[in-house]
Amino acid sequence: MKIARYSYKGHIRFGILEDGLLYELERTPFTEMKKTGSTYRLEEVELLTPVFPQKIIAVGLNYRDHAAEFGLPTPEEPVLFMKPPSSLLPHGGEIVYPSMSGRVDYEAELALVVGRECREVSVEEAASCILGYTCGNDVTARDLQARDGQWTRAKSFDTFCPLGPFIETEVDPLGLTVELRLNGELRQSSPASNMIFSPAELLSFTSRVMTLYPGDVIMTGTPSGVGEMRPGDVVEVVIEGVGTLRNTVVAP
Repeated sequence: MKIARYSYKGHIRFGILEDGLLYELERTPFTEMKKTGSTYRLEEVELLTPVFPQKIIAVGLNYRDHAAEFGLPTPEEPVLFMKPPSSLLPHGGEIVYPSMSGRVDYEAELALVVGRECREVSVEEAASCILGYTCGNDVTARDLQARDGQWTRAKSFDTFCPLGPFIETEVDPLGLTVELRLNGELRQSSPASNMIFSPAELLSFTSRVMTLYPGDVIMTGTPSGVGEMRPGDVVEVVIEGVGTLRNTVVAP
């Protein structure tokens, strides 16, 4: 099932996408999946990011080929960092190239959406805490990342976390392939099974650090092939079975 979050006539709603139509939900997908009876065509609504999380937890170097790409050792435990909710950008939105950076990169990622409050959960319990998966782009000011020695500024600019367009609830994450296309050219492609730590392991590990709440997002890392974007570029994160997240890059 694909879940959308959208705005219609100034009201924000969740809906289920079936046969090209959005079926409005009475409440949120974190409570119950009861339809109101109202339906909308996608062109009638404004798609928003599929959730607005309290926090976005990202994971560095979670693909073996990506660690090798940067000449770094394979991590022995997940490397966590944060992106602020103010960095969120929906499908179709514009990634703004910040004036203080001279090098902005794309990083295609599979993102998991937390389905219920959880703390100190085991790997075996983790699946019951996941609502589903969506496409993400961990946009990074690479020159600032290198300059600062830590990642907060480089990862946190407004528009630096494109997410969407839908949450897919019925998919095996390790059976997926994460791809990125820049202006139609394939730049990243890797099976999610190449992750060092699976989505379930990441959720379990993170829940031992902080309480996770419904709608929180964990970005599960990017494969090799990260590269530069420039104003005018069109960047697409493509995960078959989950969706295609498309954004354009614009000058500040």
